[in-house]
Amino acid sequence: MKRWAPLCFALPVCLALLASACGNSPVRIDSRALTDQISRSPDHFIIAAVENDPIFFVARAGGTPRGYDSIAAYGPSPAARQVMRSLENEYGLREVSAWPIEPLHMHCAVLEVPEGTDRGTLLAALAHDRRVKLAQPLQSFATRTEDYNDPYVELQRGFRQMDVAAAHPWSRGEGVKVAIIDTGVDTRHPDLRANIAAAANFVDSDDQQFQRDRHGTEVAGVIAAVANNHEGIVGIAPAARLLLFKACWQMRFDADAARCNSFTLARALVAAFDAHAQIVNMSLGGPADPLLNDLIREGLRRGVLFVGAAPADLSGAEGLLHQPGVIEVASAGNQPALESVLYAPGREILTLLPGGHYDFASGDSIATAQVSGVVALLLAKNPALSAADAYRLLRDTSTHPSAPGGDGALVDACAAVVQLVGRGSCSTTSDADHRAAGQTEQRLALH
Repeated sequence: MKRWAPLCFALPVCLALLASACGNSPVRIDSRALTDQISRSPDHFIIAAVENDPIFFVARAGGTPRGYDSIAAYGPSPAARQVMRSLENEYGLREVSAWPIEPLHMHCAVLEVPEGTDRGTLLAALAHDRRVKLAQPLQSFATRTEDYNDPYVELQRGFRQMDVAAAHPWSRGEGVKVAIIDTGVDTRHPDLRANIAAAANFVDSDDQQFQRDRHGTEVAGVIAAVANNHEGIVGIAPAARLLLFKACWQMRFDADAARCNSFTLARALVAAFDAHAQIVNMSLGGPADPLLNDLIREGLRRGVLFVGAAPADLSGAEGLLHQPGVIEVASAGNQPALESVLYAPGREILTLLPGGHYDFASGDSIATAQVSGVVALLLAKNPALSAADAYRLLRDTSTHPSAPGGDGALVDACAAVVQLVGRGSCSTTSDADHRAAGQTEQRLALH
């Protein structure tokens, strides 16, 4: 069986992820095919799913460390496998990868469309086939980034603009599990490694590339860079525990842009549920997707809080994360004010880069990560906080920066935490402190 998890830092969590993803069940998951074929031409593939009655496979005794001998993995039933094979034969499809999705009770497969076949016509036929529970295109998603030729044009002030330091005496996100569904992450970064609970790769088995991926490293640094360790920066929630799930692949070695698809994102979402993530950060954008929509709704039903990048155009357009229950975030100043969207600083935010480095990053992805960090501060004080309550609290306590040329209402970490705990007050940082902090950031960025 191919190795899918290059990194695991918490044994019970990793065993649960392994059991969920493949266990000893006869599931065909071909990471090389996913990387070499789907990432280049997703328009030649579809996703189809059939009903799957629960069948659990128990690991062999001694196959796992003592105390975990009986971990059961959800697998495809013989009936589900037979139906999938019949669909392949009747429609001329070729299975590239398959995976039983326990939360939705179905067996899901990525299928290659035969040459010369119109994908829309094929999907329409499958939609009317009573054996098929779901049929959809294999869609592409992208991380939400902005590229600048000169990243040091303006030093970032996000940490101070959201008054995070004043919130930390009340909460640092202690123990809150935040799943980051993104690219890989530099898990050895000295300003991050102490806060990583688990990591898994749903794209390929390239351990080295996992460590070199930029976008996930930047997002993870914003959320939970370690505090008071004599290294670099401080995350919004520096005591949170990170679950890192690679579902996106970096397009270029020297740029943040990355791509994901319906299948890799679905696998990462179920892994987040199995690891008992309290927050799922999805700093990406793309179309509405039936499979992913179902999984997000299932996560919301379980009490998971989703924080996602708002679509670039919200004028009636649909998007993967533009749905009820998801906390949508945009970078302040990027879009006109919309009532449903929260705003956070997203321009020139100092964060981590692979190889133990630091630099500035911009975009809705970074703003989304900042709000995920603030949500972690809230959940540390009230783990039962619902997505709706968290959104209302952040919206109602958003403030306008006092500095000239401010970007409008921003999430205020201290105001939200203080209102939640019902006591205390927030201090105001002086302009002199702002200047001193900016100088510190500049020195860090040049290390």
